[in-house]
Amino acid sequence: MFDVYEIRKDFPVLEKVIYLDSGATTQTPVPVINAMNGFFYNYTANYGRGAHRLSIEATNAFEDAREIVADFLNAPPENMIMTKNATEGINMVASGLGFKEGDHIITTLAEHHSNFVPWLRQKEAGVFVSVADIDFEGFVNPNQIEQMITDRTKLIAVGHISNVFGAVQNIEKIIQIAHKNNIPVLIDGAQSAGHTPIDLKSLDCDYFAAAGHKGLLGPQGTGILYIKNPQTLQPTVLGGGTTSDADADGFKTKSSPECFEAGTPNLPGVIGLGAAVEYIQKIGISEIESHENKLARSVANRLKEIEGVDVYGPKNRAGLVSFNIEGFEPHAIAMLLDRMRNICIRSGYHCAIPGQKKFGINGSARASFALYNTEEETDIFIDAVREIVLNK
Repeated sequence: MFDVYEIRKDFPVLEKVIYLDSGATTQTPVPVINAMNGFFYNYTANYGRGAHRLSIEATNAFEDAREIVADFLNAPPENMIMTKNATEGINMVASGLGFKEGDHIITTLAEHHSNFVPWLRQKEAGVFVSVADIDFEGFVNPNQIEQMITDRTKLIAVGHISNVFGAVQNIEKIIQIAHKNNIPVLIDGAQSAGHTPIDLKSLDCDYFAAAGHKGLLGPQGTGILYIKNPQTLQPTVLGGGTTSDADADGFKTKSSPECFEAGTPNLPGVIGLGAAVEYIQKIGISEIESHENKLARSVANRLKEIEGVDVYGPKNRAGLVSFNIEGFEPHAIAMLLDRMRNICIRSGYHCAIPGQKKFGINGSARASFALYNTEEETDIFIDAVREIVLNK
């Protein structure tokens, strides 16, 4: 049974703040911190670099975490690359696909910069980039993407959930359209992994990137990149851990996932990520999704009732709400909420300028929710917004 008050006991910081910035970084539960401390206290050693007991234990713990995350997303462990964040995973694809002059990429106006700028940069190599439009709720029309496809289209890159509008894109339809035309698809799952059930086998996307420190409740500096067919991607960083043989004439790389994980990995972070996913599984991902969406949709509806408040995004949104208050800059709203009621929200462009520019929005305030937020906290938040409006 989902019990938010029991869950909150694992997040001590919630005793002093109302934390509504989980779209940027979620708080880390105590069991995750304990798992990371276990590494430091009991078996600190390098990954795969030694035959002694501590190295073996550290390597096994790292690989156990990989298997936990892969199982959670229904993907083979050898196809699950451990990264430092979603941004790194997306850039690995951008750099590793070997785009050539004349190639074509499709992305959208709804994207976070991490799934936008790496594709625009390919223009420097003569690659054409098409950007699909969004409607006033932040949705991408899959039919528009289909119309953009050419015989030179090499990739379609789209975010699962908009971090500004909370719009859940129809990625199933987009993937279906892409594969009908033999085009691979990258899904930016930074705002969906850990917030909604994801089955990568069923979804059948070619690449899926996510951050450990958002919905997956892991520590910062962790993330994943799923590659359906690892042979389609060239490793972009080589060195320790990636090489199976080398001499003066050349080298050979290991198979996936090791060929994509150069150097010493973030062992404590990945071990923590594994513990975080186990924590989510114990609670239930569907229960988490229902709780977060209920809070966000209630807050959006109540904000809309306040005169002078603009709310962005659809009615059936995921667990975040972006808004503005007439006469206030977004950063001023965030600072006032913090000073008045110890409420922590996001403010600014949320690293997603194009979508907000589309509608003439010069940044926004954003409240984003996680499994540990309560209805009482949303009441306090709404009362604080009303107070700001009344006292302007």
